Amino acid sequence: MNAGLVKKTKGRQKIEMKLIEKEEDKLITFSKRRSGIYKKACELNTLCGTDTGILVFSPAGKPFSFGHPSFESLANRFLNQSPPPNNNTHPLVEARRKAKVEQLAMQYNEVSDQLDAEKYRGKMIDEMTKGNETQGWWKAPVDQLSEQQELLDLYSNYENVLGIMLSKMNVKGAGDGGIFSSTVASMDPADQHTDVFATNPNVGVLPATFPPGLGPAGCQF
Repeated sequence: MNAGLVKKTKGRQKIEMKLIEKEEDKLITFSKRRSGIYKKACELNTLCGTDTGILVFSPAGKPFSFGHPSFESLANRFLNQSPPPNNNTHPLVEARRKAKVEQLAMQYNEVSDQLDAEKYRGKMIDEMTKGNETQGWWKAPVDQLSEQQELLDLYSNYENVLGIMLSKMNVKGAGDGGIFSSTVASMDPADQHTDVFATNPNVGVLPATFPPGLGPAGCQF
């Protein structure tokens, strides 16, 4: 591949650690970073068997807490400065409880990863959509038109342009008396437009834009 054609990007940029000014961006960042803290706390509990408690207030003043085994028990231990209670829970019950906590932590991490992947996918789709808005409909990649209605609309647009081209060719051939005159005039009018186009309900609706040089005002060959 030619080195001059390789797209150069800045890569992953380091986020500057400073107070975010916009309130909307601040809330979005808070939600993302809070989920990251919870994920790390779950990993710490699973790997090391620790008791962990987290309390954080959002920019709007709403409290959020996370605790293992529970935030209330950890808060009481911290405020009372007392050692953890010596319960006589059966080892099998305790083992099952720990296994359940680990399972829930794994499920949380999986859902969190899926959410991040869907957010990234949505961002990529938005960027592709913005890029296509600056192009004409005739430049839209067909493999990205996954919906049937979009394909039908694109088909209808091409069909309308084709009809205009045939009409212009007919008028030009009749006026010049040249090769187009004998060819187009000999065609059966019913053959100039196949019945397959009649299955599209959008037939007859002119597209809002046309490729360069094509349109109701004229046709280039």
